[in-house]
Amino acid sequence: MQTSPTPNSILQINRQSPHYPNRLHDLYDPPGSLYIYGDIHLLKRPMIAIVGSRNASPEGLKNACLFAQALSKAGALIVSGLAKGVDSAAHRSAIGLGPNHCTAAILGTGIDVVYPRQNIELSRAISQQGVLVSELPLGSGPKAWHFPRRNRIIAALALGVVVIEAAEKSGSLITARLAADLGREVFALPGPIHSANSAGCHLLIQQGAKLTFRPDDVLEELCF
Repeated sequence: MQTSPTPNSILQINRQSPHYPNRLHDLYDPPGSLYIYGDIHLLKRPMIAIVGSRNASPEGLKNACLFAQALSKAGALIVSGLAKGVDSAAHRSAIGLGPNHCTAAILGTGIDVVYPRQNIELSRAISQQGVLVSELPLGSGPKAWHFPRRNRIIAALALGVVVIEAAEKSGSLITARLAADLGREVFALPGPIHSANSAGCHLLIQQGAKLTFRPDDVLEELCF
């Protein structure tokens, strides 16, 4: 699961660093330090998170691509968690627009470890056209409790969180609820009423998330 960065190419910053993202200070437990691989200056950009199911449907993956490209073209930095499914589709679609479009991946592992393994090439591409971020020490593997902590960083960094397909007990709902608690905007795409992958989105909408079916809904709300 090891990726290409060497210790000398990885930056470690603490909360006193001028590069430390101000929005993380909104957390009650902001990371004491961050490991950074890639363009650290991107952490000052306005970000929109796109999250969703690891087992997304073809329609969910299509929507992740559509939203990631439209929001990136409007000037947002797409932030997600490098997971399978929606996360990966959002990252790939953003950087696929060309060298002027970037993405930020927040990891639930050490920055020198790629999880899932199938995203090794995507991780390398993001390090060259974006930024990888982790609060975990080098060499940290994928443990279940790492991912909710990663999700709180995604929620804090973003101006808003777009949820594209999520089950009722999805990690994406954790991200969305953390975002709402931090005063960020939460957007959820509706889907078929009998689809397990849409149940989480429908629950978020019932709880006050903005029902969203086009990227302009997000851009208009966030004043892009």
